[in-house]
Amino acid sequence: MRGTMGYLAPEWISGVSITSKADVYSYGKMLLEIISGIRNSKNTKGSHDGRFMFFPVWASIKLNEGEILSILDTRLEGKADMEELDRACRVACWCIQEHEECRPSMRLVVQILEGVQQIGIPPIPNHLVGILEDESTVFNSDSSLICDSEVGNKYPTV
Repeated sequence: MRGTMGYLAPEWISGVSITSKADVYSYGKMLLEIISGIRNSKNTKGSHDGRFMFFPVWASIKLNEGEILSILDTRLEGKADMEELDRACRVACWCIQEHEECRPSMRLVVQILEGVQQIGIPPIPNHLVGILEDESTVFNSDSSLICDSEVGNKYPTV
C-alpha cells in the first residue's frame, strides 16, 4: 500500500484492483482542502443539530443543500466566482465517491473545471459516513443522484 492516510481510496483498503480512479479519489480530497482551507481529516460542526461530522461528509451535505459558500475558505471572505466554486465543489464530491466507477476520469474533471462539461450534484459519499462518531447524519435519498453504471446515469448533468 502506498499513499497518505486520509487520501487513500477505499479500494486500497479493501484489496480490490487499483486503477487510475484511486488517484481521482485522492485528488477530490485534496481539492476539498484547497477550496475550504480545512484538512479533510478534521471534524466540522455540522448543520444538523450542531453535531460534529467528518469534513468531507459535511462539505458534501452543504453542496447538496446548495450552501456552497459555507464550504469556501473563510479567509477569502466570500470573494470567489460562485460558478467556479460550484463546479469545483461538485467535482471534488464526485471524486470521493466510494465506487471507482462512480468517479469521473481526470479528463472529465478537467473539462468540468474548465466549464466545458456540466455535471450534476453528487450523492453524499456514504462510505465516509462510517467515519462519523454520530450515526444520526441525514443522508441524501434522491435516487436520481445515485451512481448507476448499468443505467448509464453516472454523472447527471444540470
